[in-house]
Amino acid sequence: MKNSIYLKIYEDMRKSIVEGAYKAGEKIPSKRVCAENYGVSVISVEHAYELLLEEGYIVSKEKSGYFAAFDDAGADLFGGIEESGRNQERSSTPAVSSAGLTPTDADVFPGALYARRARQVLSAYPDVILRKSPNFGTEYLRDTLSKYLARSRHMSASPDNIIVGAGAEYLYGLIFQTLGKKRIYGIEEPSYYRIEQIYESLGADIRRLKLAKNGIKSDALAQTDANTIHITPYRSYPSGVTASASKKREYLKWAGEKGGIIIEDDFESEFTPSRKPEDTLFSLDDRGLVIYVNTFTRTISPSIRIAYMVVPDTLIGVFKENIGFYSCTVSTFEQYILAEIIAGGDFERHINRVRRAHRRKN
Repeated sequence: MKNSIYLKIYEDMRKSIVEGAYKAGEKIPSKRVCAENYGVSVISVEHAYELLLEEGYIVSKEKSGYFAAFDDAGADLFGGIEESGRNQERSSTPAVSSAGLTPTDADVFPGALYARRARQVLSAYPDVILRKSPNFGTEYLRDTLSKYLARSRHMSASPDNIIVGAGAEYLYGLIFQTLGKKRIYGIEEPSYYRIEQIYESLGADIRRLKLAKNGIKSDALAQTDANTIHITPYRSYPSGVTASASKKREYLKWAGEKGGIIIEDDFESEFTPSRKPEDTLFSLDDRGLVIYVNTFTRTISPSIRIAYMVVPDTLIGVFKENIGFYSCTVSTFEQYILAEIIAGGDFERHINRVRRAHRRKN
């Protein structure tokens, strides 16, 4: 019950801020006043305000209270970042993760559990796993991913709009092949070096867009001639920049006004130490402007070369026409193991353990 109370307060306040009831810079009710309005404890309000702070909807000023910070009009509320480490490797091993957190033992998905699920698949589906996978991935995995995204990420993603492939880098190539060379691609500066390498190897026309402390600088976004941007809104690597709520809405506003497309690279966002999962741009988008990409490289193991993308209804027809003939690059056996891990609840239990461990560290 406690969880539903603070999440309701969070959702109510977020809606009020986004819809302009509290404009940027305006003071919002104190924790005590808010608690009295809802008839709940101050602790419940504190949890709600912590989420609003983490996502950039509000800011706290010492001895003054809390103020709305949401503004999608293109005003950077934070300064720039140092230009360093552009060609660093994005870690997926037990060293320092791309989120800047040192993984604990809890970060490592249990090998024995993976092996048990593999044995179950061998026993339950001995004939199925020897069949060729459908081109966009098995129905079982795509259906399982669709249900997981709905309950855990508030994303409405039809199985028919999900494409499975051997790693995010492979999917970047499919996206480029579908959207084509005529588009201009904007990438974060700095960004994970391999993203730039892949686009360059494909012959893409690239624009590097400087990051501020809450995402791509507003003037860089407004002035670019790019019409497709590839972003990593959750802790961009190597800068560690997380896009604020205002910046996410600004990205969507930019795409809507410019006829642009956003490629949302959601690497490792499941490991947020926040009390709730990060809002994806895909879940905030109601116009079909976002292609969502994620992978299990960090959340399960770098040896699990399985990634997926969710393509909006506005683009799925083009994807089927341009890349629908490609064979799936992940074996049916591996897809069924992953589907069993997710469907059986193992994946979410693992994610929750890691998030609790990260909250204790912080």
